[in-house]
Amino acid sequence: MPLFGTDGVRGLANGTLTAELALSLAQATAVVLGQGRIADARRAAGKRITAVVARDPRVSGHFLSAAVEAGLASSGVDVLDAGTLPTPAAAFLIADIDADFGVMISASHNPAPDNGIKIFARGGKKLPDAVEARIEQAMSGPKLMPTGADVGRVQRFADAEDRYVMHLLSSLPHRLDGVHVVLDCANGAASGASPEVFRAAGAKVTVIGAEPDGININDGVGSTHMQKLSAEVVRVGADLGIAHDGDADRCLAVDAAGRVVGGDEIMAILAVAMKERGRLHEDTLVATVMSNLGLHLAMRKHGINVRQTAVGDRYVLEGMNAGNFSLGGEQSGHVIMSEFATTGDGLLTGLHLAAEVARQDKSLAELASVMTVYPQVLVNVPDVDRDSVDTNEAVKAEVRAVADELGDTGRVLLRASGTEPLVRVMVEAPDATSAQHYADRLAEVVKKELSCN
Repeated sequence: MPLFGTDGVRGLANGTLTAELALSLAQATAVVLGQGRIADARRAAGKRITAVVARDPRVSGHFLSAAVEAGLASSGVDVLDAGTLPTPAAAFLIADIDADFGVMISASHNPAPDNGIKIFARGGKKLPDAVEARIEQAMSGPKLMPTGADVGRVQRFADAEDRYVMHLLSSLPHRLDGVHVVLDCANGAASGASPEVFRAAGAKVTVIGAEPDGININDGVGSTHMQKLSAEVVRVGADLGIAHDGDADRCLAVDAAGRVVGGDEIMAILAVAMKERGRLHEDTLVATVMSNLGLHLAMRKHGINVRQTAVGDRYVLEGMNAGNFSLGGEQSGHVIMSEFATTGDGLLTGLHLAAEVARQDKSLAELASVMTVYPQVLVNVPDVDRDSVDTNEAVKAEVRAVADELGDTGRVLLRASGTEPLVRVMVEAPDATSAQHYADRLAEVVKKELSCN
């Protein structure tokens, strides 16, 4: 089984993800990313190979980041320790100081016992699959073992957060004066930077979920638990709420009535605003196949193309890079604004969303009404031959029949799981009852035709 998953290496800290593994992974990363034509040219110019290392506030991040830094320094890489920062801050800093690569210690929205290691290439970009495979292979090969003055140094990156905050503020199209925002920082990596930058942008800020103790990250707060944020927005009479996840690469929102505004609606708001300001490249939004039908209809109405990709922010990034597009994302709140970031950035997204509330002098509910969210039902069908979902004639015929019955008022998607022996059946329809009916109908056919029993 490959070491790298869809977003780095992730597992139970001190279980599958040990200090020894982190050390070995860092040494292999130095072999792969600290060598080559560019690295040789930097050395010839008298420059040292440099990496940025940051982490979220999980207690296990201390020993894992220490192991990563030891692995890098022992391989001759100078390390700038940025401390606790959001994942998108680490990506930004790599590009900002022209580091050779960087490492983020985080398991994102996972519970506290888990942790992960995400590696970014030069420019703060995610690694292609082929490079991850080379790093994994290098873990069993020879290491770089310099001595004397050639070993790496580990230094504190003292102004890391300040650089990131200034970058975020410089991106804003409009200040947030007069806007009251509630921030849910998930007791995670955004607990310091997010309140600071929203206040600096002029917003009145109320904060919840910003008291990390190393074990309460994502625990009943953040973008995977929106109830507390909704209640707090209503309680204090705020204009909107912004929810991050543990490493702050996501953003979901809440309007003044406490209603959750999801990733598709956020993308719709930003896409229309960016087109209006001439900042939406080729009037195109990149979204996954799971994005709501309402997003597609709204974008069509506003003359915006939607380019679809497979599920996963890395596929969104690939789609954006292929056409140099400026906006893309997922329902989960991973929104990528490529003019300012190389990855999903929950702080950047939240700031720009709040800026539209201020700039247009409209409520978030009014802005979100740009699209109608169609009821979406997802049914998982387990213990089936997932590889036959696209070739079984009976399944294909039933999908066509349901699609014909729904016409332009709905959408059907069957997708094989990438990790489990199951098929995901998704149906969108004008009402929840119809969506459930069609999803159950398709699920029965999938179960009958593709059963492994």
